[in-house]
Amino acid sequence: MNVPFSKYQGTGNDFILVDNRSKIYTDISREEIKRICDRRFGIGADGFMLLNQKEGYDFEMKYFNSDGNSGSMCGNGGRCIARYAYDLGIHKESYLFLASDGEHKAEIDSGSNIINLKMKDVSGYKELDGNFIIDTGSPHFIKFVSDVMDMDVVKQGTEIRYSEPYAKEGINVNFVEEKGPDEIIVRTYERGVEDETFSCGTGVTACAIVCHHNDVGYNDVTVVTKGGKLVVKYDRSYNNSYSNIWLCGPAEKAFEGMVEVNMKKPVA
Repeated sequence: MNVPFSKYQGTGNDFILVDNRSKIYTDISREEIKRICDRRFGIGADGFMLLNQKEGYDFEMKYFNSDGNSGSMCGNGGRCIARYAYDLGIHKESYLFLASDGEHKAEIDSGSNIINLKMKDVSGYKELDGNFIIDTGSPHFIKFVSDVMDMDVVKQGTEIRYSEPYAKEGINVNFVEEKGPDEIIVRTYERGVEDETFSCGTGVTACAIVCHHNDVGYNDVTVVTKGGKLVVKYDRSYNNSYSNIWLCGPAEKAFEGMVEVNMKKPVA
């Protein structure tokens, strides 16, 4: 079957998106998703998304990692699918959609490429030997370093991702360098991609939260990634919980086309 697709990117984190409101493409197999996302034998992307209809919402975001398996929340993917919805003709200034970790709100400025995505609230994080574990819709390991742009992120990220107790379920690994009270540099090794990505929305959010510069109240952190800049805004309360979290940055369509897909083996 020939399937129409669009490819979008948010600070270099790229995704293949398919309009599945008709439910025609629900049964794309893991093997086919993996092939389509392959950068040598397919289109090439960090992830694959179906835009589904969902009662009570503007749409549902069904996300798959580039290895073909169902993924957890993807922040840059959420921003890209909001832009995709707008380009499909679902013209709204604000969207309410459902993802794997619950509902999200996205705000779009039709006059620019900036998409603001509201992330789930975070109740806190764990500190482990100077490192941090936090869930922002996906699980993240955060390690502070002094020379993040000189690191072998794949080597060090792989070692942490496949160490105990993370090997079975996997964890995303973020390396952070602080540049000031409100600016950080982040590089991320992503599970499911099993490689460094140019940007990771939930990872950027996790690092910005850990790097809060106000004890309580409003925080606004600029995050530099290999693919560009993002801004994370949030409120921090006295009990170390975080709410009103927004991931803000660009999301743009790269191109669109048709891809031949074998629909015989359904996704479990």
